[in-house]
Amino acid sequence: MDELTQLYPSPTRTRPLPGTYLAHNIQQLARGHDRPFVYANFVTSLDGRIAIPDEARLTVPHTIANERDWRLFQELAAQADILISSGRYLREWAEGRAQEILRLNDPRFADLRSWRQAQGLSPQPDLAIISRTLDFPIPELLREGGRQVVIFTTSRPDPRRVAEIEAQAGQVLIAGDQQVMGEQMIAHLGQLGYRAVYSAAGPKILHLLVQGGVLDRLYLTFANRLLGGDPLATIVDGPLFTPAAAFTLHELYFDAVGLDGLGQLFATYNQIHSP
Repeated sequence: MDELTQLYPSPTRTRPLPGTYLAHNIQQLARGHDRPFVYANFVTSLDGRIAIPDEARLTVPHTIANERDWRLFQELAAQADILISSGRYLREWAEGRAQEILRLNDPRFADLRSWRQAQGLSPQPDLAIISRTLDFPIPELLREGGRQVVIFTTSRPDPRRVAEIEAQAGQVLIAGDQQVMGEQMIAHLGQLGYRAVYSAAGPKILHLLVQGGVLDRLYLTFANRLLGGDPLATIVDGPLFTPAAAFTLHELYFDAVGLDGLGQLFATYNQIHSP
């Protein structure tokens, strides 16, 4: 059964799961925005865990990762002009330890590639890589399909490393002093012509986007399992927000058949920005 039940804003309305997030028309939302429209997505357990220890790293738990959530992840990625990732992800990808999030070429999602083509978008979103140290490998996937790459780092980077990266991957831009600042990064992306910016990165990058006041929409999947375990890895990692970041519920769907019948919730929130 591919149907979801909408709980908010139209209770008991049902719709097919495929197309649920495509219907949000992020490209259209972005065109009416005064800066790039920035959105992020996570799947979390009921106790707030997005990752658990696996050898020497944290990884998405197989007990909450599932194909139905993955379909919606791909719908969000398909609507992006550019994806945000990190140097850490590229290191793990080069070691064969990272989930594939940077390509939209899975045969199961051929309809999404066709959708991008119909919208006049490139076959793959461009890539924005955040790295303070620039100590990541440069895999071939960074430039496949003619995609552009922008690397954001902090002030006074090693000029030799910058030259090496720019010769192989893409341009390196400064977006902060001690750390990359969300507002500076998104301002750069806007100047480069990007409208829809999707963060496929982790909790530290979500923090800098929220702290910088540039996150517009947060997508959360609540999987109906408790995991426990240490350390606790949740959707945001960084200093206390002062004041607390405020969000309003945009949509809420119940997926009764997800997780082998345990069910899950697909929630969408809009961040409220101070005037």
